[in-house]
Amino acid sequence: MERAEAQVGAAAGAGARGPVGEAPRDAPGRSARGVVAGLLRACHPGPTVAVTLLVTGLAVAAGQDAAGGALAATAVLAGQLSVGWSNDAVDAARDTATRRADKPVADGTVGARTVGAAACAALILCVPLSLAYGLLAGAVHLAGVGAAWVYNLRLKRTVLSWLPYAIGFASLPAFVTLGLPGTPVPAWWVVTASALVGVGAHLANVLPDIDDDLAMDVRGWPQRLGPAAVRLLLPAPLVAATVLLAAGRPGPVGIAAVAGALVAATGGSVLGRRWPKVPFRAAILVAGIDVALLLWQGAGPS
Repeated sequence: MERAEAQVGAAAGAGARGPVGEAPRDAPGRSARGVVAGLLRACHPGPTVAVTLLVTGLAVAAGQDAAGGALAATAVLAGQLSVGWSNDAVDAARDTATRRADKPVADGTVGARTVGAAACAALILCVPLSLAYGLLAGAVHLAGVGAAWVYNLRLKRTVLSWLPYAIGFASLPAFVTLGLPGTPVPAWWVVTASALVGVGAHLANVLPDIDDDLAMDVRGWPQRLGPAAVRLLLPAPLVAATVLLAAGRPGPVGIAAVAGALVAATGGSVLGRRWPKVPFRAAILVAGIDVALLLWQGAGPS
């Protein structure tokens, strides 16, 4: 993985691919349309769109006006694009070595240098957009984006791989709230629950690739636990987030959410002994409950 980072900066030349195990090189013959399509795939469009929509929903729920909500969403979109592109740029050699057909850098659609340049451009754009929403709010958001970059560059291979996810997710409701008039302090339980959702998202994101990661000597926290342990652990931080959100503003909706989360998590763990994919799907269901609770409660002040 250390070599992978070096190869990102060195991936240039005439061919679409370098030797086996190296990141594909930037080729002058690629069409502009193909490069754009590759960049769209390399930005991790699913998580990028989901997080941007989540922040937009939080801004609306918190009472932000249209202009403020649009600014917050644009800043988060730029940050997420930078994170997604930097992830694929750093992992280009590893993804090529493991023949990741879903990675446009690995299949030669777009070069690692192009993806890396796009990541840097999006990061630069993210700075003024974030600060325009509010100096303190912007600083919090940039801290979350910075944590994600540190994950991509280093921490994903360490036992602290969960920490950038926790910081990044916790920064989102704080960013929205601190940008409101008067810079109110965000509710602590919302920020903490968001951090727990981030830990769950890390486990869910890594689970399908643990075997490939171990083969490439990527030993983050989930890889050290192993697939079986991750499947069992996956719902725990998500259920904890549900309980925290429900306790923060008690009511029948919260009670129903906790009951649903516990049923999904317990059922996933029991059925996972026979069907290994069930715990992951149960965790996604619990995460959906958490996001719905978060949007219902809003990201307003405590």
